[in-house]
Amino acid sequence: MPSPVSNHIGGVFVPVRDIEAARDWYCGILGLEPGEVLFGHIYVLPMRDGSGLVLDSKGFERPHDAKPVFHFMTKDIGAAYTYMRDKGVELVGEIVDGVFFNFKDPDGNLLMVADVPLAPRS
Repeated sequence: MPSPVSNHIGGVFVPVRDIEAARDWYCGILGLEPGEVLFGHIYVLPMRDGSGLVLDSKGFERPHDAKPVFHFMTKDIGAAYTYMRDKGVELVGEIVDGVFFNFKDPDGNLLMVADVPLAPRS
């Protein structure tokens, strides 16, 4: 019997303290126009491909800070690093092995930018 659960991730939730501030910060680094906050605590970033990125301020307890929650893709890791540095993003170290770097959002969530996919591209 085939599984009724799809092997597609619909969204990745990121805990944030202030939904409007988080929406504006993420939209700012991704070059997106901010949209409407849903239910007073949810903002879904309009991602081009793959899973949705869901910011959620309800019940914030602590950030994801032990390992990156996910990574944003880039085709130019050097340009991405310089862009994030120039935007005042809190970078966590330098570019590693020429392929990725980590950074924190204003709520302390550890994230990554990488120029290699973790899953095969379709």
